[in-house]
Amino acid sequence: MSRGKLSTRIIRPALPLLTLIAVALLTASCSMLTSGEAAPGVEVSGQEQESQPSGPLNLPTVPWEGGADYWNAFEKTSAAGWSDSSFFPIALWFNAVSTNEEVQYDKSLGFNTYIGMDPATPYSLFADNGMYWVGSKLNDTFTDESTNWVGEFLGDEVDGRFDVPKGQQMMQDAADSNRDSGRFGYTNYTQIIMAQWMSDQDTQQYVNGYSDVVSLDMYWYTVPFCSQRPLEHAYLFELTEKNCRTASSYGKTMDALRHRDNADGKLQRLWQFVEIYNGGPGQDADYISAITPEQLKGAVMNSLIHEARGIVYFNQSLSGKCVAGALVRQSQIIDHYCAAQQVAAAGEINRQIQSLAQVLNTQSYVFDFGPGLDTMLKTSDGSAYIFAMLDDTLQTGERKFTLPEQLRGKPIEVVDEDRQITPESDGSFTDHFEAESSYHIYKVQL
Repeated sequence: MSRGKLSTRIIRPALPLLTLIAVALLTASCSMLTSGEAAPGVEVSGQEQESQPSGPLNLPTVPWEGGADYWNAFEKTSAAGWSDSSFFPIALWFNAVSTNEEVQYDKSLGFNTYIGMDPATPYSLFADNGMYWVGSKLNDTFTDESTNWVGEFLGDEVDGRFDVPKGQQMMQDAADSNRDSGRFGYTNYTQIIMAQWMSDQDTQQYVNGYSDVVSLDMYWYTVPFCSQRPLEHAYLFELTEKNCRTASSYGKTMDALRHRDNADGKLQRLWQFVEIYNGGPGQDADYISAITPEQLKGAVMNSLIHEARGIVYFNQSLSGKCVAGALVRQSQIIDHYCAAQQVAAAGEINRQIQSLAQVLNTQSYVFDFGPGLDTMLKTSDGSAYIFAMLDDTLQTGERKFTLPEQLRGKPIEVVDEDRQITPESDGSFTDHFEAESSYHIYKVQL
């Protein structure tokens, strides 16, 4: 498995672009910070270290937080079925529901979790349709016996909206109030967390001090940042004008967030935000463009390759040609909708994720398949799975894979592409990547 290495080199910082995503309209104010529980985490021996060779492939493994068993630490979450290895969280950010038909439409697109909802939403809409809620108690229909209420949303972009003392005190209060709820605590931050505009101590405290699940939002394909010339930043990784607005940047986000998460020697769940249409601020400008369906799928896949344990979709568009407060819902009711292709693409990769959930919930191996590749290697139910994209050098075309010894000489199924590859006698094979967002998943019987 190849990974972009994090750099601690200080780059002259530009002013941070805080993608606050119209907080007044789309997220609750600080009153939304309800209850939280400090993360139990899973201890690892050393920071960002690989294990000794093990498992059916006899290869080192990537440190991880325990797969679906992670949810067993939370009574309510585990009871809802999240500790089942066939479950993988795919969440929608603010997609109002008022009928079972609407919920079933969302479910048909592979979504299984909601974050952000009208306070009048009855709990029955979650329970009757097998969907889950992460957030505070919306109304009196929510009780301690509400099984599909699995997590508490502790805060959104607190690091960008408040000074450090106030923000961290708010997070501590939220964590304290959720301590005995039996539900996991989830927090989303801004790009500040993966940059060096704040002290390492403060960013590490934000990531490690309060939650059980953490994400940050940075919409690389559609925010203005990547159009800055020259491109100046202070991130924990290298970034260029060429590879900024690519799927590879979403994977780098996960690497940087894990770097922060590793600081205390414990691991927690890391999720990734991806925009359905665009994630730019609420103003018209020349840089604004929609993410394409292929870019959307590539951003999600690169996040998974870099060990994202859940996907959250930014379901709004605040500017450009398709302004909307709930893209998925509007795609249901408006013919020839402007974001129909993007919503359909989300459904395609969501369903693919669900079909591979048992694979994604296993520990990854460390293996270098060859230059120019960004890969993840897993085993499940007697097969090995190779998830592959281009690395951030972005040279499209043919790529040569060198297989681990245990997989050589066996036919290779390309998942969901209705084709097979016969490896060469030396145990290698070659495949084509048409664009920087292209990906392939290979399955080899053990």
